[in-house]
Amino acid sequence: MPYIGEAAALATAVLWTLSSLAWTSAGRFVGAVQVSFIRLMITVIFLVVYGQLVRGLPLPTDAPADVWLILGLSGFVGFFVTDLCLFKAYLLIGPRLSLLILSLSPPVASLLSAAVLGDWLSAKDWAAMAVTLVGVAWVVFERPDTSRRLHYVQPQQYRFGIVLAVLASLGHAAALVLSKRGIGTYDPFAATFIRIIGSLVGYMPLMTILGRWPGTIRALSHGRSMFILTLGAFVGPFLGVAMYMIAVRHAQAGIVATIIATMPVLILPFVILLYREKVSIRAAAGAVLSVIGVGLLML
Repeated sequence: MPYIGEAAALATAVLWTLSSLAWTSAGRFVGAVQVSFIRLMITVIFLVVYGQLVRGLPLPTDAPADVWLILGLSGFVGFFVTDLCLFKAYLLIGPRLSLLILSLSPPVASLLSAAVLGDWLSAKDWAAMAVTLVGVAWVVFERPDTSRRLHYVQPQQYRFGIVLAVLASLGHAAALVLSKRGIGTYDPFAATFIRIIGSLVGYMPLMTILGRWPGTIRALSHGRSMFILTLGAFVGPFLGVAMYMIAVRHAQAGIVATIIATMPVLILPFVILLYREKVSIRAAAGAVLSVIGVGLLML
């Protein structure tokens, strides 16, 4: 299929946008660390069922050792390190600036991909990436609605928040390149399973050190949050990450990262419909510009 990688990347961006709404809703009832951990555990259930029904293997036991190593490292960097840095950055400098800095990941991914995989982009691809990122930056740079309080809870740690957001951007790019290097022809759902297992190497000791196990157990009995987390786990870490793995297999890492970087723009129609939020002309224009950039990547 032509452009299957780009189409999968666009599907990833949409699915991850939907899952971000789920994490936001569930976060009202459950802590951020618990949300991040529980979503992966629910995804494991989906992956076990998929593996048994489709592959005849509930666990990714057929993966070679090198695939386990690279994809496991990708999961540790992406699902654990990147998420923790990004969530903390949200609390220090707010989501607007954090997402803007996260938009650095496409050019970083392109440079890493060129250095590690020899996956060079053409001048047209670089120009299309620039158009997309300008559209995204134009939206997230807009002055936020002053009637709503942003998540700036520790402005005195502004520089630390910037560093964390930059680290999240680097981690996102590195995880993408590692995923592309490790997946090869391996099943994308089983590859996602390995990535989650790799992230547990970080989550298990962190949950123990922070004493989050009692809160996690209590969260499992909260019906509303578990329903939201289950839906979010299906569209995000399960289906969305599988689309992500298909994208990195069939498209260049920089293109995949650029398409996924449209998430801050893709969320606009959802907040309009779900939260009745007013969106300015500037935000709408930025959305159109980013879509044009994605179209240039796919033409």
